[in-house]
Amino acid sequence: MARPDLFAPFALGRLVLPNRVVMAPMTRNRAGPGNVPTALNAEYYAQRASAGLIVTEATQVSPQGVGYPGTPGIHTDAQVAGWRQVTDVVHRAGGRIFLQLWHVGRISHPSLQPDGVLPVAPSAIAAEGEAFTQSGLQPFVVPRALEAAEIPAIVRQFEEGARRALAAGFDGVEIHGANGYLIDQFLRDGTNRRTDRYGGSVENRARFLLEVTEAVTGVWGGDRVGVRLSPWSDFNSMRDSDPPATFNHAAHALAPFGLAYLHIVEPVRSVPAGAAPLAPELKAAFGGPLMVNGGYTRPLAEAVLARGEADLVSFAALFLANPDLPARLEHNFSLNEPDPATFYGGDHRGYTDYPALDGALAAA
Repeated sequence: MARPDLFAPFALGRLVLPNRVVMAPMTRNRAGPGNVPTALNAEYYAQRASAGLIVTEATQVSPQGVGYPGTPGIHTDAQVAGWRQVTDVVHRAGGRIFLQLWHVGRISHPSLQPDGVLPVAPSAIAAEGEAFTQSGLQPFVVPRALEAAEIPAIVRQFEEGARRALAAGFDGVEIHGANGYLIDQFLRDGTNRRTDRYGGSVENRARFLLEVTEAVTGVWGGDRVGVRLSPWSDFNSMRDSDPPATFNHAAHALAPFGLAYLHIVEPVRSVPAGAAPLAPELKAAFGGPLMVNGGYTRPLAEAVLARGEADLVSFAALFLANPDLPARLEHNFSLNEPDPATFYGGDHRGYTDYPALDGALAAA
């Protein structure tokens, strides 16, 4: 009997993945002092090395890019050394791991910024809600709109983060263009009201994404770089007047880079009323491997692969709670339930103490 496509190998650029079950990036707020990854982080990722690919939690490319306490960075030598212990143990366990490059833009707070300055964004529009700070929740502030002359320096932050990720031993990187953070803020017209070459038309709003992608692929080559987008997400009070037009343009514009994949966050069970899922048309516009994310189960993942609408499926909370998720899915074993109370911050509890299958069961 043929094995389900979800558990078949997949050629991703120069990598061969043993399966198409990807560990999605998940913020866990457990980096050490100085935003440096620790041995606990290394244990967490090594436990999940059976994933076809691990994409790490979002990792800021500069102090300006910080938006939450306890998130790791990739802009100091100590952070590179911390990540190196992660990649070393993942590789020893037979895994493959990409680092997700991140700048939060307006989703920060002066208390998290160097010298207490305002966070930056394409336009001076505050997000709704509250920021997570060292002293608890505080209302989001109105960010400072970036001057056009400042934007190349932020592109260089992504480029330097990519160089440091290479030095840290990763197999590739993913550019975080989703979920209401800086690249997404430039891309969508609900947060980008600029009138210069970075605002207005969709071509201009996509410019920052493409400049970052050009810089990062210049370090890694296209086949070791992924990009993550979230066309329907309203997380961090994001809006766009025409998501199909905006994200089809972005997918088409990313095609010439020869990327490893495009990663689309789109809830499998719900898109806005009257709208159709965008993944199929984004896959056509992009022309390369498409990874989907959004509450998939094994049957739903197998169905989207069988329809040819995706090549890889990433799992978040299920991978958080099940370090050996590929084996559990393949053999229809029971799944550990994730504990939301331990998702963010804390110690090993709810992080490295989720039980794996015993050896005999895992080999069944």
